[in-house]
Amino acid sequence: MRTILHAEFGDPASVLSVSDTDLPEPGSGEVRVRLILSPIHNHDLWTVRGTYGFKPALPAKAGTEAVGVVDALGDGVEGLTVGQRVATGGTFGVWAEHFIAKAAALIPVPEGVADEVAAQLVSMPFSAISLLDSLGLSAGDWMIQNAANGAVGRLVAQLAPARGIHVIGLVRRADGVSELADAGIDHVVSTDADDWQDQVRALAGDAPIKVGIDSVGGDASGDVLSMLAENGTLISFGAMASPTMNISSGDVIFKQATVKGFWGSKVSQTMAAEDRRRLMGELLARVADGTLALPVEAIYPLEEIGAAANANFEPGRAGKILLKP
Repeated sequence: MRTILHAEFGDPASVLSVSDTDLPEPGSGEVRVRLILSPIHNHDLWTVRGTYGFKPALPAKAGTEAVGVVDALGDGVEGLTVGQRVATGGTFGVWAEHFIAKAAALIPVPEGVADEVAAQLVSMPFSAISLLDSLGLSAGDWMIQNAANGAVGRLVAQLAPARGIHVIGLVRRADGVSELADAGIDHVVSTDADDWQDQVRALAGDAPIKVGIDSVGGDASGDVLSMLAENGTLISFGAMASPTMNISSGDVIFKQATVKGFWGSKVSQTMAAEDRRRLMGELLARVADGTLALPVEAIYPLEEIGAAANANFEPGRAGKILLKP
């Protein structure tokens, strides 16, 4: 079968390529899945670069989320059948014609959910709703996030209103405001405007902004913190621009602010099964009622992984880049 591999860490467009590998056999409690579609996430490419929290042994496979069809069952697997469509958001090495997954990591995909949606339903949306669920916000509360036109930013902005939570989004260019408006997302401010902070305050009015989500790092971290109310919480979700957060000690001290991190994979591993079912049910409900949109920018064959990796970082991208066999 064809499998995307890399023999060294580095630029994904340069080090990733397709190789012929043996068809794997599932072990006890495992399932072999035939790939239909798999999204490219930033953390997938950071892993290939060797800069993520998980560093695989080389040569390494890649990819972590997919929708596919159960192809073979290992010993002891119950509740799944050959031919059943399933999704996974935490299985490493899915960028291949077939991959092995733990049966417990697979989620049956309901009829009526398109492959393009199912392929990206678990990882980013589940991280976004888990993040939202962890904030302790109530209906009527305000939060702010940067990278508002990124995958998680869009998802949070779509999911929060159903809970009555108000979201202010920050983008780095004026075009991002209109792009999000076209997607039905408002309360967005571009930080390239001299008065962007005044615009944020005007949106929130007298209401305190209780939580800020930083997915960028660098000076952008301090920008988010500067808008928080007293006793606000700044959460580091990502570091797209810089691995260092430049924040004001004055803001931390005088606002009595809390700064902490959120890593979706760790949260998911320790989440109670009841909470997992509740949040996944909420996601499916938002997909069904049209609240949650998961657009696709383009679909590339496995052999074009280099071009697909480059496309992932194209500015102005409105949807996910997907891979197919």
